[in-house]
Amino acid sequence: MPTSTATVRPVLIAGQWRDANFSDTYQATDPNKNERLAAEFPVSSWQDCDEALNAAVDAARQLRKLPSAKIAEFMERYADRIDAAKDSLVESAFAETGLGKSPRLADVELPRTSNQLRAAAKACRTGNWAMATIDTAAGIRSVFEPLGPVCVFGPNNFPFAFNSVSGGDFAAAIAAGNPVIAKANSSHPETTRLLAEQAAEALTETGLPAATVQLIYRTSHADGERLVSDARTGATGYTGSRGAGLALKAAADKAGKPIYLELSSVNPVAITPAALAERGDEIVGEFITSVLMGTGQFCTNPGMVMLVKGEATDKFIASVTDKFKSSPAGTLLSPAVAKSLSSSIKKLCDFGAELLTGGGEPESGRCAYANTLLKTTASEFLSNPEGFQTEAFGNASLLVVADSVEQLCAAIGHLEGNLTGCLYTAKDGSDEDAASAISFELTPKVGRLLNDKMPTGVAVSAAMNHGGPYPATGHPGFTAVGVPGSLVRFGKLTSFDNVRPNRLPAILQDKNPTGETWRLVDGKWTTAEVA
Repeated sequence: MPTSTATVRPVLIAGQWRDANFSDTYQATDPNKNERLAAEFPVSSWQDCDEALNAAVDAARQLRKLPSAKIAEFMERYADRIDAAKDSLVESAFAETGLGKSPRLADVELPRTSNQLRAAAKACRTGNWAMATIDTAAGIRSVFEPLGPVCVFGPNNFPFAFNSVSGGDFAAAIAAGNPVIAKANSSHPETTRLLAEQAAEALTETGLPAATVQLIYRTSHADGERLVSDARTGATGYTGSRGAGLALKAAADKAGKPIYLELSSVNPVAITPAALAERGDEIVGEFITSVLMGTGQFCTNPGMVMLVKGEATDKFIASVTDKFKSSPAGTLLSPAVAKSLSSSIKKLCDFGAELLTGGGEPESGRCAYANTLLKTTASEFLSNPEGFQTEAFGNASLLVVADSVEQLCAAIGHLEGNLTGCLYTAKDGSDEDAASAISFELTPKVGRLLNDKMPTGVAVSAAMNHGGPYPATGHPGFTAVGVPGSLVRFGKLTSFDNVRPNRLPAILQDKNPTGETWRLVDGKWTTAEVA
């Protein structure tokens, strides 16, 4: 291992900040300047992963003995510490991602993160996520229990709310009673380290096992695949590129290990001619706000708009094109994002898409790319649906213009799975037949169907599904947002058959021994039917 220097950040393993076992280092980039930041981060060897897994196994055993209220206490304390450290966290995240300090980071994403932790803590306390069921007549009881160490790979676009050491997957795994081995995203490793420091302090303050939260920054691809497939790993949560995610999935699947992937999505928006004729300018404004928000770096960014040709559609296209041209291009998260966006635009043009505005090469002085709008026909789309669904992650969108509602529906039938799908229709209901036909085709293709609103908002709600059919995610029952639904991914269903009362988990001990079947829902026992 090379000699450690003051600028090479330590890893957090088994409750200790220590030098990593590494053979290489890397640096994050300030996207506003397209310059590397000073701090170096280690690329850990397998030895670090191995030690983290051993510590996580021990922590998992200890966590199983603790009351859920104790775990919830940690999450609530951690949330409080995140709020208190807001200024330093926001400064670091701004330097590493270029996302706006206010309102984006300080006033929106950071409060969302701490509140998300508190929501998961509440589910942990009530136990409602675990679907405890008591069938006293048959003498059988069941409940979801902790699965074991969870590896979390965070994305580049949400340094707080989806961070591997503070985000939705992390909160769900911890609330379900599992320790987490966090793998930082290379775009914001310092922000992740600062969050992990707060988590480590909260663990000490609340008396949880020190290895409940561990942090490594980067591994080789081979070691990452080995990590998710290791016998000691209970499950993995991953948000990121399709290519890297599918490589991890192949390794995990081969070993029979659960892995929950959020991969890619073009999030189609279908707009009827009647809706455009009724309020075209309003829809233009909503689309521009959504597609260029955060420089388009949202997993729910509307990357495809599906239209039917006509006068109102021509006016919409002209107006959107003008807005793309006149709006300043925002800052992208990293040089890699700018390079990937440029590559995707070139592919779409090669497939035959018409470039209405934008395109070209990324800027050199900062991580940025011109606002880019492309157009194709539904006939061309149907000739190469896979190619035209190339995800252009960033400030870009593709317009698909059909000859008729029927052809638009045919194009929708060839869509891959997506996180979201939106349908804009006339408020007076005059296009209800078209709306019904489009909804029928669109609903099976998406995890969340929206009417008359753009998709970029993802509320932290118990009813939220932030998932969808492949390739939006690796599992159609997946949600990365929404408590208690997101917790079940990291649980193991256990049935207790004729087990003596004193040996049952506390949550399954008799509450209403009347011979009926009982289930715990929202912290209350009910005789509602059990599916």
